[in-house]
Amino acid sequence: MPGPGSRLLESAPSRAFGAPTPNRHSLNKLNQRQREAVRHIDGPLLVLAGAGSGKTRVIAHKIEYLITQREVPPDRVAAITFTNKAAREMRERVTDLLGRSKSKPWISTFHTLGLRIMRAECALLGYRPGFSILDSGDCANLLADLMRRDQPGSDVAVGEVQNAISAWKFALVPPGKVDTQGLSPAQKFAARCYAPYCEALSAFNAVDFDDLIIAPVRLLQTDEDALARWRERIDFLLVDEYQDTNLSQYELVRLLAGGHQRLTVVGDDDQSIYAWRGARPENMVQLSQDFPALKVVKLEQNYRCSGIILKAANQLIANNPHIYPKTLWCDHGFGDKIRVVARASEHDETEWVANDILHRRLVHSLRFGDFAVLMRSNFQARLFEHAFRERGIPYVLSGGRSFFDYTEIKDCVCYLRLLANPSDNNALLRVINTPRRAIGAATVKVLVEVAAGDTGSLAEAALTDAFAARVSPQTLKRVRGFVEWLMAFQRDHAESPPPEAFAQLLADVAYDDWLEQQAETPTDAERKRNNVAELAKWIKRIHEAEESRTTADVVAALTLFDIADRQDSDQDSDAVALTTLHAAKGLEYPHVYMVGFEENLLPHRTSIEQDTIEEERRLAYVGITRAQKTLSLSFCRTRKRFGQLETVEPSRFLAELPQDELAWDGAKTDAAANRTAGRGTLDSLKAMLQKG
Repeated sequence: MPGPGSRLLESAPSRAFGAPTPNRHSLNKLNQRQREAVRHIDGPLLVLAGAGSGKTRVIAHKIEYLITQREVPPDRVAAITFTNKAAREMRERVTDLLGRSKSKPWISTFHTLGLRIMRAECALLGYRPGFSILDSGDCANLLADLMRRDQPGSDVAVGEVQNAISAWKFALVPPGKVDTQGLSPAQKFAARCYAPYCEALSAFNAVDFDDLIIAPVRLLQTDEDALARWRERIDFLLVDEYQDTNLSQYELVRLLAGGHQRLTVVGDDDQSIYAWRGARPENMVQLSQDFPALKVVKLEQNYRCSGIILKAANQLIANNPHIYPKTLWCDHGFGDKIRVVARASEHDETEWVANDILHRRLVHSLRFGDFAVLMRSNFQARLFEHAFRERGIPYVLSGGRSFFDYTEIKDCVCYLRLLANPSDNNALLRVINTPRRAIGAATVKVLVEVAAGDTGSLAEAALTDAFAARVSPQTLKRVRGFVEWLMAFQRDHAESPPPEAFAQLLADVAYDDWLEQQAETPTDAERKRNNVAELAKWIKRIHEAEESRTTADVVAALTLFDIADRQDSDQDSDAVALTTLHAAKGLEYPHVYMVGFEENLLPHRTSIEQDTIEEERRLAYVGITRAQKTLSLSFCRTRKRFGQLETVEPSRFLAELPQDELAWDGAKTDAAANRTAGRGTLDSLKAMLQKG
């Protein structure tokens, strides 16, 4: 959708690039369509890349082609994706193709690119250098405080207000422009909180995650010189997972590429499953309107799945409307039929899956890491965790505790945030009494009240006469002592390498002693110390990276790791993947179980009520195409919901699959079937032991 700056600099000076050199061996590894996508550089390109069709390979080879064969300067090539994990994989592939040259292309997430623009243009955007990036928890705390002031005793959930403000931000709706017609009372309350929330962020010289996209977009929409500068820096822009872009991300891409039109986006509308966080598959249609010369290349050869799995996926997704229809195919065998398993209850379903994994692992000499259990909702994991632990099956649960959730890591990161930005009130509140300095809650309350009526900054408020007048001399000495130490440390270490500053900070506050005092056992103390040591290694690695030299750089990188990659898990471990369908996107496993293949789960009850079945069908499609060799779909006849036993219907999506390719197992005696599978596994184990 064109923004206010859509007509600025629509035609930029053309830059000459070298003629293509003779075909290299690396391009010979690509199929015909992949090569076509790589070589097209004269205008906008949409690569419609089906599941398992080698889209990452295409992006990596196109970057290499631009740099080595068309002589584009590496620092004028930018590739954007959604997660740090995907960006790391892209960098590794490009490095393998290019070698470890000093000059590299930009490869980053959307938010890292936005941060890069904000750092360079912070004065124009109204921020001071070293601004803080608040994570979701900090933002929730800030909103909770504003909500208590606006409407004490309100029963509106902070999360509901936070989600509403985020949705308005990525839809590019500024405070004061929210249309409250037809909104619920909770949403109207959120609209009232929107402007004060943005004002509070500004007062603290802080931004939230959404601002990393919104602020650059608004700058480029309204400042012709800034738009010219950033268009000049990027000759070729490549975007991965394009179907997941929201409106603000689309606008950022359109603004940056709108001059030279050298844009390549790679995506698959059939895998757009993030509408709940603003993703718009219709951005693919918008692309053809904003870039009329758009060329479309379809990647339909699949390198992941067996033929039978692709047949099922194609037939299922054909029930959705398509602007760019495609049909996946492969040339590596048809494979086994898709198993459809009915069980009496969720307990029987869980028992069957656990026993079947053990049985197949032993009989076929497989690894636990060859299996994945995919769920629609997180609550389904509990029974599987119990069954797996009971049988000694190792597993990795997606969305597990983040490294950045540990208390000692939060403490250390908040200290670093304060060094970068003394106005970061949330960080100061966390560490003002950690380690203990005899600064209690009553003192903090006074400090907050003084700051609210004066500077807004807690650190500055501590130095005011108003604060001194309301606390005892002893309390004043302790609070000012901490703030003065903080400011002196920041001043003395402004030019220090972040790893050295971090080590000195830990020594100054005697943090190691604090961990020893707080730990329940020596083992717990050792674990905490190891976590802090691991954080120190992260800081060193980030500092040594080319674009991350200052404490503010390091803090921003750590914050982005925390926010963007909390779903990352160790895919190389020999453990069953227990994950939601959303978290499984982009991954693949030899043997997949999709559990709870039922009405009100997949499709979800909410999607049925709101008539958004198409996205649920895409979610089922994503799950099916995670499977490389075998796929099992299971459902229950009854399931407990809110403590009540309900009769369950199989998912409507089962009727949309090729019936001739399904192998049904609807044994009525589920417990007996589980015992049979268990005996089979035991017999296999005995046979293996006898051979040994």
